[in-house]
Amino acid sequence: MGYKSPSITADGILIKNQQILLVKRKNQPFKGKWALPGGFVEYGEKTEDTVIREVLEETGLKTKINQLAGVYSDPDRDPRGHTITVAYILDIIGGELVAGDDASDVKFFNVKELPDLSFDHSKIINEVLQRFYHDVLSKM
Repeated sequence: MGYKSPSITADGILIKNQQILLVKRKNQPFKGKWALPGGFVEYGEKTEDTVIREVLEETGLKTKINQLAGVYSDPDRDPRGHTITVAYILDIIGGELVAGDDASDVKFFNVKELPDLSFDHSKIINEVLQRFYHDVLSKM
């Protein structure tokens, strides 16, 4: 009898001038809804490398990790099964903003005017804003 193991993903949080970068999902689940850029960790890959790779593939932006935002492990956060995500706050260091890979669109949204988000990304963004960007919220 085999073990059931959760999958692991990494998500990137890019906040610039009171705006956050989101991608419109090209595939199910949540096709057509907005989400943080990110994706599945490949076997043998560190989550730190995953988030940099996935953000580049989905947005065209080169980034570096600023800090760990949090780990989200609710077994019901992804309809495909138990998926744990490691969320990182990233800084942009290059590239050009263009939708690619699993994203049909990519754009910055005002943190106070977010669209309907997929997975538990509203929760992640709200927690990150409260913990790391309370100065941004107080200016709005």
